[in-house]
Amino acid sequence: MLKNFWYACEFSSAVTNKPKQLLMLNQKFVLYRDSQGKPVVLKDKCPHRGVALSMGKVKDDCIVCPYHGWKFQGDGACVEIPANKPGTPIPKKAVVDSYPVQEKYGFIWMFYGDLPEQERPPIPALPEFEDPNLRKTHFEQKVDINYTRSLEGKIDFAHFNIVHQNSFGYSFPSQLNMEDYEYNSQDWGAYASINAKSYTNAGRFFRYILPAPNSNVKMSLSFYMPNITKVDVDFGRGKFVIFTIHLPVDDNKTIIKRIQFRNCFKFRWADTLLKLASKQVAIEDKIVVETQERAIPNDLAGEIHIAWDTLSIAHRKLYQKCMAMGWGLKPNQSQAKRQLVNY
Repeated sequence: MLKNFWYACEFSSAVTNKPKQLLMLNQKFVLYRDSQGKPVVLKDKCPHRGVALSMGKVKDDCIVCPYHGWKFQGDGACVEIPANKPGTPIPKKAVVDSYPVQEKYGFIWMFYGDLPEQERPPIPALPEFEDPNLRKTHFEQKVDINYTRSLEGKIDFAHFNIVHQNSFGYSFPSQLNMEDYEYNSQDWGAYASINAKSYTNAGRFFRYILPAPNSNVKMSLSFYMPNITKVDVDFGRGKFVIFTIHLPVDDNKTIIKRIQFRNCFKFRWADTLLKLASKQVAIEDKIVVETQERAIPNDLAGEIHIAWDTLSIAHRKLYQKCMAMGWGLKPNQSQAKRQLVNY
């Protein structure tokens, strides 16, 4: 797992003025909104007796510990201890770790690391979120696999017609043509695209969504460090964009949070159909990836690679670069930057 990146940790719609526990990076955090609707992220542990603050309540823009009623404001500082006499100084160590927060693209993002603001890798652009011509659906899934494996599964062209034979993959040609492959690298990610020619009939309910036989489908896959993937599918009469967060719960668990955009089948009833399609694809992936070893190898030579693995190789090189810069995380390593949060 890596520090010094913005992590999209929850859908915006799921964060209210009621504290919500977040399991991420082998740790526990608490999310809530203050009276102005501003999201707050704190360590989910009262410094007094270690109780989960997420079991408490929000009062006067502070989170109140459910055990002894200690109140902590959005920057983590304790402002009230009910058991003390009025005027008693609050201990200097009565502080909860807090984290910089942004709300963007339908997610709450928290920065986890120790880089100053001007040096942090940015949140990647998602122009589709503001496009009024695109309809959105949301999807969430849990998988028992390291997030690096989950991520690489979404940037792998070569498994489509093998793993997804019962859904959209059946429609792809049995042999993909590298002449139609285009690759580009970016500062914190990379993307590649192919033009799948002679697309055949899709299986199950996918036949009502995807194009007619013998069509050309252009598909682009991309990733952005540390845990984001994006899929763009253009089949002429419509397109889909799938923006996915692979949230690392711990070394062996990942929560996938996905927003899917489409400019076709924009009827409300079609949302159910698209969610069924997403669930089918997710189950197909889950069956395979949960058999993999925990995380990607530390050494590029740890597994065999072929030409179609260009994106996963790029991901592993960037991962190794981050580790070499000292951005790797140890279990329960706290990286609070409360002085960077303005209230």
